[in-house]
Amino acid sequence: MEPERHWYERLSLRGYTQLRYNRIGATNPHLTNRQGDRSLGADGGLSIRRARLIFTGDITPFLSIYLQPDFASSLDESLNVGQLRDWYADIFLDPTEKRFRIRAGQSKVPYGWELMQSSSNRLAFDRTDGINSAFVNERDMGVAVMFETPDVRRRFQHLLDSGLKGSGDYGMVAFGMINGQPLNTRERNDNKHFIARVTYPFELGSQTLELSAAAYSGLTVVTRGENIAGQKEMQDMRGLATFVLYPKPFGFQAEYNVGYGPELVGKTVEKRPLDGGYVMTMWRQVLSWGAITPYIRFHRYDGGKKFETNAPRYEVKQMDAGVEWQVQKWIELTTELMVADRTTNGDRQTGRVLRLQLQFNY
Repeated sequence: MEPERHWYERLSLRGYTQLRYNRIGATNPHLTNRQGDRSLGADGGLSIRRARLIFTGDITPFLSIYLQPDFASSLDESLNVGQLRDWYADIFLDPTEKRFRIRAGQSKVPYGWELMQSSSNRLAFDRTDGINSAFVNERDMGVAVMFETPDVRRRFQHLLDSGLKGSGDYGMVAFGMINGQPLNTRERNDNKHFIARVTYPFELGSQTLELSAAAYSGLTVVTRGENIAGQKEMQDMRGLATFVLYPKPFGFQAEYNVGYGPELVGKTVEKRPLDGGYVMTMWRQVLSWGAITPYIRFHRYDGGKKFETNAPRYEVKQMDAGVEWQVQKWIELTTELMVADRTTNGDRQTGRVLRLQLQFNY
């Protein structure tokens, strides 16, 4: 009989690093993206966009853990600062088929396919403003109940293992509560955000189609500057729909969400409507010297950014077009042209820039 392994022998370690350059042919040094890649704009230079280590393990049939720090965060003028991204446990209520689980800790919020997809799998360099404005850094502290069948779990895993840019396994049905404040910050009120998501990956001949819907609601606290009026707590609610056709070889993605949130109007932060989303198409071709995936994405957003001081209004129209070359599973090269029209509280900046990224996986 094979001796039982110790818990630490069940852990695995993997990770990835992204090196970027964002200044080729840049037409406007003031064109930036505060929530995305902060090396955009003047004096960008080479930067490490992400440097992740991921520890995972099935400690017992009832318990799995996931820990992910990032060593490319920024703090004021300091770069490459270590910061916790994920640290959670999946507690299985039926350890044989693992249909039901409770996820507790700091994790990605089950809202939006693009938010849950790992940056190591995403084609485009940055997430879109329309979806990503819901949760800065895509994560929060909370507890969620998730359900899925073993067959659906195998489909989610296949989409990742086969290089089809899956979003990962967050269950067919997920509902729970989260703090509702920015990642790695203290909760600022007694209210909790409640969130729910339903998704299903359909097998249609040789294609896979995933349809999803999600929603959340809660009260958020906006940081206000001097002489800015408004309630301490503001309503924060959204609903979202997702359509994903995985690239076999043609792929298409679309997500859109609408809702209400804080927005600066004059000298007052008010509850205002918001909406935004994206459409994206791609073609994945596997060759003897790697997999080539050209893509093009259009996205827009009109609404406040609740996590920024005074929740300024954003009006974003942007196109991202690029090509990813996955030389091997362990190394990828991507070139992306960004053409953007971004307005923040009336400050409009337009321009284009060619961006390069080297990603190595380990």
